[in-house]
Amino acid sequence: MKAAMNTSVQCLWDVQAELGEGALWLAGAQGKDADGAVYFVDIKGHKLHRYVPATGARQSWPAPLQAGFMLPVQAEDEAAPKDRHWVVGLSNGLSLFDEATGQFTPLCAVDAHQPHNRLNDGYVDAQGRLWFGSMDDHEADPTGTLYRWDARGLAAMDADYVITNGPAMSPDGRTLYHTDTLKRVTYAFDVSPEGALSGKRVFVHLQSPGYPDGMAVDAEGCVWVAVFGGWRIDRFSPRGELLHSQAFPCANITKLAFGGADLRTVYATTAHKGLTAEQRAAQPLAGGLFSFESPVPGLPQHHLPRKLTA
Repeated sequence: MKAAMNTSVQCLWDVQAELGEGALWLAGAQGKDADGAVYFVDIKGHKLHRYVPATGARQSWPAPLQAGFMLPVQAEDEAAPKDRHWVVGLSNGLSLFDEATGQFTPLCAVDAHQPHNRLNDGYVDAQGRLWFGSMDDHEADPTGTLYRWDARGLAAMDADYVITNGPAMSPDGRTLYHTDTLKRVTYAFDVSPEGALSGKRVFVHLQSPGYPDGMAVDAEGCVWVAVFGGWRIDRFSPRGELLHSQAFPCANITKLAFGGADLRTVYATTAHKGLTAEQRAAQPLAGGLFSFESPVPGLPQHHLPRKLTA
């Protein structure tokens, strides 16, 4: 049975992102929580953002194109966070971003045959494989694809999506979750040790209002789904049963990540994309970065191997 979570939502940064996405938590050097930070993107604003909860420090970088996600590369020296690099999903493919210099270096072209496509939402698994989707930027045609990228190169794993969203995995790494946003369906796939997918099935068919967007999995294997246009985040059991919902003061919730010292703080991105002037006036915090406390911890953020980007 659905129940409301007994916790309050706080706006940490009224960043006014047009299409905030890709929230993730990166612990500080050598696990020092005081240095931990939330990273996220504003796709339509062509921005990458960093927020440090312990100090309130904020930093932003311009992106050359729409950036659907940013995911961390294993540092050469974990005690030197200034050496931090990221793989960023830009409109035309994967690029390496140097946090110290703000420079982008192309790594892998994606969907060059689909000029209206862009990348949207990504996830790194425990083996260091990158899972991400492409989509029609006009949100009309099923030209989107679910991809896997690792040392073997780029591989198309599933297709025929208009808007791809939320790759995430179960704690044991045996189940991949991926969303077809316009169909309001989140699928589950079986994942082999080599990263092959099979057994595609409906995990959740979300009921309106709203559309399933980004997601994250907690330590109990429950799947948390941000709902665009739904004013909430839903938490589902591993069997797809709706357990709880967390209400928000704005409609478009796009992505969440577990962070903090105990991975019990949820950080969530939102968007003002698609809102009328009247709706924006009624939702002044739309596009902000939010947080609330979770009753259970999440899973740690994985890194991409440095050799992938060398």
